Amino acid sequence: MWIKLGRIFEPGGFSWMHTHAQNPLPESLGGGVYRVHFATRDSQNRARGGWFTFSPDEPSHILEVSDVPTLDLGPLGAFDDSGVMPNAVVARRGERWLYYTGWSKAVEVPFSFHIGLATSPREGVPFVRESLAPVLGRSRFDPFIVGAPGILVEEDRMRMWYISATRWIRESEGAKPKHYYTVKHADSVDGINWNCSDHLCIPYGEDEYAIARPVVWRTEDGYHMWFTFRGGKNTYRVGTADSKDGINWSRHPEPLDIDVSADGWDSKMICYAHPLFHDGKTYALYNGNDYGATGIGLALLT
Repeated sequence: MWIKLGRIFEPGGFSWMHTHAQNPLPESLGGGVYRVHFATRDSQNRARGGWFTFSPDEPSHILEVSDVPTLDLGPLGAFDDSGVMPNAVVARRGERWLYYTGWSKAVEVPFSFHIGLATSPREGVPFVRESLAPVLGRSRFDPFIVGAPGILVEEDRMRMWYISATRWIRESEGAKPKHYYTVKHADSVDGINWNCSDHLCIPYGEDEYAIARPVVWRTEDGYHMWFTFRGGKNTYRVGTADSKDGINWSRHPEPLDIDVSADGWDSKMICYAHPLFHDGKTYALYNGNDYGATGIGLALLT
């Protein structure tokens, strides 16, 4: 059973942090303190990375908030000139590697996004782009959009679970194009060149069109995934799945048991959840209404 501990962070206070604290991503700093990365938006709806630090032992007490973006917008015309959303931070080659979703505007469809990489030599030093091009972009396996990478570093390789669009459609004449995307898997030896396929880790359910933000971790029992899904007129909820190899997944029929509240900041949707394992307890960081516009909540599994 999940117990909601309340909303622990609301965006604001800076011109680049006008709304949203989307896709919470915890990074342990040691001593029971975590840096929670998120994607925020300015008044023009352009995303940048931000963070705050806290301890689950005192979730209502925010220790520090970033006063500058983790990574700013890319240069004009680049794949990330209209948005940068942090998705995964991993230790690699003695550095901190940040995988992120970079957004740009499009014409026939509303937007395009692909996966970028930025690196930092150590904690406290700003991230710098590895390249002005995406580390994972369009290919024969992913011809439309890719984003929201979740990363695991294993013995001899890195593994990525990410969202990939399988099509855009207009459901009626003059209607806004609608995206269909779900979760795929890729692996890499160096973290830069990725091997992809056309295999869908999470096939679409009935009326589903958006299966987003995969978060994967490994235990002795295998691999476990949280993802966010929606379909028909339903708003986002968090789904779960298990796998022995990280490629073929068994989806649980019921969503994660963190439901919307009767009213307030998370009364319309529960989305983009990420587990946080602290002091023998399992927590969930999650977003509420309007895709994270209203902030980040914390729940405890009892």
